[in-house]
Amino acid sequence: MSENWTTANIPGQHGRVAVVTGANTGLGYETAKALAERGASVVLAVRDVAKGKAAAARMTGDVTVQALDLTSLDSVRTAAAALRSRLGRIDLLINNAGVMYTPKRTTRDGFELQFGTNHLGHFALTGLLLDRMLPVPGSRVVTVSSTGHRIRAAIHFDDLHWQRSYGRAAAYGQSKLANLMFTYELQRRLAAHGTTIAVAAHPGLSSTELARNTPAAFRVPITWLAPLLAQTPAMGALPTLRAATDPATLGGQYYGPGGRRQIKGHPRLVTSSPASYEVAVQQRLWSVSEDLTGVTFPVIEPHRHPIPAGPATR
Repeated sequence: MSENWTTANIPGQHGRVAVVTGANTGLGYETAKALAERGASVVLAVRDVAKGKAAAARMTGDVTVQALDLTSLDSVRTAAAALRSRLGRIDLLINNAGVMYTPKRTTRDGFELQFGTNHLGHFALTGLLLDRMLPVPGSRVVTVSSTGHRIRAAIHFDDLHWQRSYGRAAAYGQSKLANLMFTYELQRRLAAHGTTIAVAAHPGLSSTELARNTPAAFRVPITWLAPLLAQTPAMGALPTLRAATDPATLGGQYYGPGGRRQIKGHPRLVTSSPASYEVAVQQRLWSVSEDLTGVTFPVIEPHRHPIPAGPATR
């Protein structure tokens, strides 16, 4: 296994189709750009189509744009229908888009913004596109989480949308924990099909626009420290790209930077928090997510058995 994995390690992607959410800037842009350069046909699924087209114009290869607003289930359904009509297959679905530390707001469907965008929007999109992936050997659903999933590491079923009290960091942590639990439960359900796998990744600390909603009290120290601690978006995208393309990747694995505290560095297998591996909570979150989105998946419910914690997951 390469200790210094880079885009040079990405196998040729000719003939493969990739859908990348939030791909007009930051990590999503770098992910889509690298896949297109290696020959994939890439769809930038973005909220702002004009910015998406501008991003596509800066890339080399077969790159198109699809409107997608993850804060609206109507938009997710419309986007999924459009993608299904134009794509006979999907090899890679990369759930990258997200919001972080936003002030208290809700999506158009009344969900807390971070949970609704980061988890529920991607949950619905994946369920609506999965039948375009299941017949495709080697297809992958890659969902981008964060080390922030350890912040108050719990799914607050008694107040999922933080109506009683709101902490923007804790709400972000819940959404990123949900990303991991979704990945692990999805992999368990996919295992019987033997074609598609679910994998997760996180970028460490990267210099992107995602942190624009950081509270003012932390903005100054972050501004000063970021150049010393953070890595470029291109480096931050490497864990996602490895999860998406490394032939050795297995379902249920989690990639992150290999440096100290997973802040930066070349991608390697990492371990998520103990809470993220709680099967009963994963199952409950899945059921709640189906109820909230109205989306069910074309995969059977598996026998209950835990995914082992740690980078040696099989």
